[in-house]
Amino acid sequence: MDFKSGQNGFSFTYSAKEQQEIKKIREKYTTEAHEDKMERVRRLDNKVTQKAQVISLIFGIIGALLLGFGMSLIMTELGMAMLGSKALAIVIGVLAGLAGATLVSFAYPMYNYVIKREREKIAPEIISLTDELLK
Repeated sequence: MDFKSGQNGFSFTYSAKEQQEIKKIREKYTTEAHEDKMERVRRLDNKVTQKAQVISLIFGIIGALLLGFGMSLIMTELGMAMLGSKALAIVIGVLAGLAGATLVSFAYPMYNYVIKREREKIAPEIISLTDELLK
């Protein structure tokens, strides 16, 4: 980079390597404007699927943890140590296990519900982009 000063101010001269670096940095911040339509369709579709997967995984993981906690209350001495009564540990363990099993069983229906709802949200944009691509 050369700096020259004169009576009219400064002038800058960049090398070709610096020009490429500047363009690369600029592209990071302007990719939305120059995004390919097919890439946008793919990105929108993946966004819907990923959101549904995350939500269903959260349901499944929390449910599995609750189910395991309930089982451990019933089957080990943890319940006796925590609650002081084996009968109370069994009741709480069964309730926690049922709650966990319910959450696990709702994971897949929740996935389908989120997919359907999110697809309805972005359907107009996907349809318009695919119409432009099919022409």
